[in-house]
Amino acid sequence: METEASNLPQKIKQWQSVAKTARDILSFEQTWKAYQDIYQNEPLKVAWQPDESTVQNANLSELMAQLDIESYAELYQWTIQNRAEFWEVAVKQLGIKLREPYRDILDNSQGNEQVNWLAGARLNIVESCFQAPVDKPALTIADESGQAETLSYGQLEKLVNSVVSGLRNMGLKPSDAVALYMPLGKEAVVAYLGIVKAGMAAVLIADSFSAQELSSRLKIAKAKAIITVDAYAYNQKMLNVYARVKEANSSPAIVVQSQPDTQLRLGDITWDDFLGKPTAETHIGQPDDTISILFSSGTTSEPKAIPWNHLTPIKCVMDGYFHQDIHSDDIVTWTTGMGWMMGPWLIYATLMNKATIALFTGSAASAAFGKFVEETKISVLGTIPSLVKVWRASKIMGNYKWLVRVFSSTGEPSNAEDYLYLMWLNNFKAPIIEYCGGTEIGGGYLTGTVVQPAIPATFTTPALGLELYFRNPETGQLAPTQAGEVFIVPPAIGLSQKLLNRDHHEAYYTGSPTLEDGRPLRKHGDNYQILGELNRTVFYRSQGRADDVMNLGGIKVSAVEIEKILNQHAAIIESAAVAISPPEGGPEQLVVFYLADQTVKKEPFRKELQKLLSQQLNPLFRIADVVQKDSLPRTPSNKLMRRALRDVSGL
Repeated sequence: METEASNLPQKIKQWQSVAKTARDILSFEQTWKAYQDIYQNEPLKVAWQPDESTVQNANLSELMAQLDIESYAELYQWTIQNRAEFWEVAVKQLGIKLREPYRDILDNSQGNEQVNWLAGARLNIVESCFQAPVDKPALTIADESGQAETLSYGQLEKLVNSVVSGLRNMGLKPSDAVALYMPLGKEAVVAYLGIVKAGMAAVLIADSFSAQELSSRLKIAKAKAIITVDAYAYNQKMLNVYARVKEANSSPAIVVQSQPDTQLRLGDITWDDFLGKPTAETHIGQPDDTISILFSSGTTSEPKAIPWNHLTPIKCVMDGYFHQDIHSDDIVTWTTGMGWMMGPWLIYATLMNKATIALFTGSAASAAFGKFVEETKISVLGTIPSLVKVWRASKIMGNYKWLVRVFSSTGEPSNAEDYLYLMWLNNFKAPIIEYCGGTEIGGGYLTGTVVQPAIPATFTTPALGLELYFRNPETGQLAPTQAGEVFIVPPAIGLSQKLLNRDHHEAYYTGSPTLEDGRPLRKHGDNYQILGELNRTVFYRSQGRADDVMNLGGIKVSAVEIEKILNQHAAIIESAAVAISPPEGGPEQLVVFYLADQTVKKEPFRKELQKLLSQQLNPLFRIADVVQKDSLPRTPSNKLMRRALRDVSGL
């Protein structure tokens, strides 16, 4: 599969010469043209190459030296051929604190689908978050008004202990579920760690969800309390979060107040009144005890409730350490929310690596965020493609001098032109580590590294310790490197092994192929294209979902969930929600095909459907187009064929 042409190395050198001064002397449009002219029809348009210093200082290089392995390709193969040994090395390298040691790193006596990692160990993963010096900055926070605050590791731990006391003072016990419905800010980090340290389960619900969606998730998780905010500023507007909590008729609420006139329900208390004395002890449990409950949509109207346990953060911190190359002197941010997996991922991957979390509460599409990145000296910046597209269109980040060492991207497919722009913003000093995974994986399965070349909108490696196979859509054959639908070969730390409201085997294994040696393959639903190979690095590009789950603005949602809302419109007989991948790549766009009992005007009708979707599901889901049809395609068994509609959207 090697595609390296004899003159490709020369093209890479030519591009590197341009990239060194591109931001100083060329507009981005001129830079993009130079990039295209240099590589022309070459599929492997390398935009960034690691220099000697980057390679020498990479966490991966330390691991390779420790194992006496010379190349990254050899290292990856070693991690999947020696899984138990790799994870044992990782647990020690990452400094995971255990109150009682494990008797077996991996017990797979019951098969690879249901295994026991760290069998016999006892721990609370929060203890691994507080191993940095107590006076080192752990958390720095700012908002749109410019207000900023920094907490040391010692100060953060004291507040976390106050949360533990507060929860116990409420009469809550280990294994009880406590919901978080709030933006990713100081109180969210403190509350999350406190819930886990108390042996309880933090139920994470995005504060953009409607009261109806909030209510359904609270019921699924059986949450006995909820921690929220009354309101906060986003894009210079106040978002009233607590109003939706009251509308959802939630369990008792602990409310972080920003407005003194907020009227609380009977039984609700303020955050300040909730906090107890910081004298709480840590609850020590089993590795597979539930610490969080997160939600990911499936193919029915009820979201899958995915539990994380004390093992899941080990996957987070491993990915952060080896793939995002987080060091203890890094300042790390991610443009995400507390209701999505990258919220707790950021907490664990940063604190367990003894680095500093940087959080901006407000719109990351604002100039205030650009200033925050500059002034806070953020060195690792994770984001999503939709946001980068806004940065590029508005040119709002062009005046800042960022010190970013590593970019990372997750949540949705990327656009190569937008991501070359992101690299241009930072003078091509940082690669973009593409990172695709899922809540049920605890991190990524396909990603990149700082010791490999970077091409915008491409991946360069499966995550360490995770073996992947791709199924060719035409032949059905399976291979580690080819175009097709991805499947994961268990076991690996981070992979879920149960769901609260669904049959786990049915969700991830039923209907999946098996390898010739009988090992089961775990389905995930993403398609990939192979661009080529260069110096033993294979480059992959996302081709979107292989099923009826779509990815809108970094949020996975099933077509059925959207259709259930849209079908409430009086004019609609039936609808089909379809995610369309733009020809130039980038985030999926939602197109609604529908049958109606009358002819309706397109744009007013789209706005009516958008209002329904925003009010009852999520305002972040935007309808790009509506298409009226005389009929919708179906299988012989009468199932809706949404895939057949993807090629006729007109986008």
